[in-house]
Amino acid sequence: METRQQGLLDPEPLTEVDEEMVSEVDLQNTVTDEEREEILSELTKLEEEISTLRQVLASKESLHSELKAKLGITPLSELKQNFNRSWYDMQTSTAYKKTSETLSTAGQKTSAAFTTLGTAISRKFGDMRNSPSFKSFEEKVESTVSNIKTKVGSQGGGGSFEEVLSSAAHASAQETPSNNLSESSDHERTC
Repeated sequence: METRQQGLLDPEPLTEVDEEMVSEVDLQNTVTDEEREEILSELTKLEEEISTLRQVLASKESLHSELKAKLGITPLSELKQNFNRSWYDMQTSTAYKKTSETLSTAGQKTSAAFTTLGTAISRKFGDMRNSPSFKSFEEKVESTVSNIKTKVGSQGGGGSFEEVLSSAAHASAQETPSNNLSESSDHERTC
């Protein structure tokens, strides 16, 4: 066999001869027979201990389940308890507190904005109610209601509601042109 004197990083791939050399290396020669038997004995003892521990664990788990059943602890109650504990932990976390504070501040600001908007709208409605146009409309409605009451009262319950409403609307329509004329003449004087 030919020996190569190249470095550790041989750029050539392994040949069949190289592969045979690797398979001939006996890795078990590094451990003596006595050490091997000692290791096997220790391995056997470990496997027995593992088996014993599994049996003890199974026994303890069974006892654990029995005791929980005697106390009335069910898997559902455990789940509920775990959920409550997790919920509490989440609520006491820094991230939850910061988020809660942020949402609370946003809610307060939104509430303040709606209050301001409501105040502005109320003020606008108040101004509108005091305007001459609204007062004129209010007077027309009051006049119509008064006419309807008068018609209902004067007819002594005779006639249908539609007839009374129609006659009140007709009477109101007759009053409207004179009101419009006076409003337009007032408008012309101011212009």
